[in-house]
Amino acid sequence: MTDGPILLVEDNPDDVMFTVRAFAKNHIKNEVIVASDGEEALRLLLPEDGSPPLKPALILLDVNLPKVNGLEVLRHIRDDERTMGLPVVVLTTSNEERDIVQSYRLGANSYVRKPVVFDEFLAAAKVLGVYWLLVNEPLPPGLGR
Repeated sequence: MTDGPILLVEDNPDDVMFTVRAFAKNHIKNEVIVASDGEEALRLLLPEDGSPPLKPALILLDVNLPKVNGLEVLRHIRDDERTMGLPVVVLTTSNEERDIVQSYRLGANSYVRKPVVFDEFLAAAKVLGVYWLLVNEPLPPGLGR
């Protein structure tokens, strides 16, 4: 299992609660750190004050965020050597084709539409956790993208 926290970038408290509950029910033990807007996510991942950056095992990123939208956060993640190799799954309610295309163009590893029903969300969280935290081999640190 990949160590390190999961960074959940999500402004909807209900979606945060569903995600944390779904991971717990699926026995995913990684700590979940929540950033409630894009600006907070960038501060955690790319601190400008010299503090050490958060190194999550996985970033779950919503598209529609206050302050800095998810696509802009993704752009910053992929443009910085410290974060360019981190796995980023866009997890959003948006099914706009332009959001899907732009997410992949900016380097998202995956695009997943949030299920509305909790049981479906539970199943989706299990698949995400198993694949990204158990199956996927992350890029070794320092090798870039």
